[in-house]
Amino acid sequence: MLSLAAIQQQLQQSSLPPVETWDPPFCGDIPLQIDSNGDWLYQHSKIQRPALIKLFASVLLRQNDAYYLQTPVEKVRIEVVDAPLIVTQHNWLETDNGRALCLTLNTEQEIVVSPQYPLALQRDPQQQFLPYLQLWRGLTAKLHRNVYYQLAEHVSAVYCNARLHYQIKSGGFPYTFAISACDAGR
Repeated sequence: MLSLAAIQQQLQQSSLPPVETWDPPFCGDIPLQIDSNGDWLYQHSKIQRPALIKLFASVLLRQNDAYYLQTPVEKVRIEVVDAPLIVTQHNWLETDNGRALCLTLNTEQEIVVSPQYPLALQRDPQQQFLPYLQLWRGLTAKLHRNVYYQLAEHVSAVYCNARLHYQIKSGGFPYTFAISACDAGR
């Protein structure tokens, strides 16, 4: 049985270019948008080629609440309505720390939910608190509705700070998946 760290290392995103080391000039905004469903649009037309989306996603970063595509020679700002990536599938892996949740992104990258890549609650555009996968370069991935409901079957209820939290465990670590709208004890 592998450790959580060994599994994460096997899945490590070594194919990502070293965007953080590049310092190109800012060249302005381009009419590229990632909508709330995770669809990539150029001038309001959906980009149909998965390889092109993977390429753009590989040079995507978030700085000061703005999203950029950054190459060694230029940096352009794009619009992201919600999260730039979507979790499309999940599976469970056996580790020496217990079952670990492995999530697959719409770019086909696999990520193990861990302290390095945790699930964290944040507000979506409709102001609902939902779990998002925290990724590299300030990016997040939103759970597709089907994945959300499938994972909801694996939560446990615990009281924390006088509120009912629904948690999911991955590799022995708990992550809050949802919080009850009602205060505990009412």
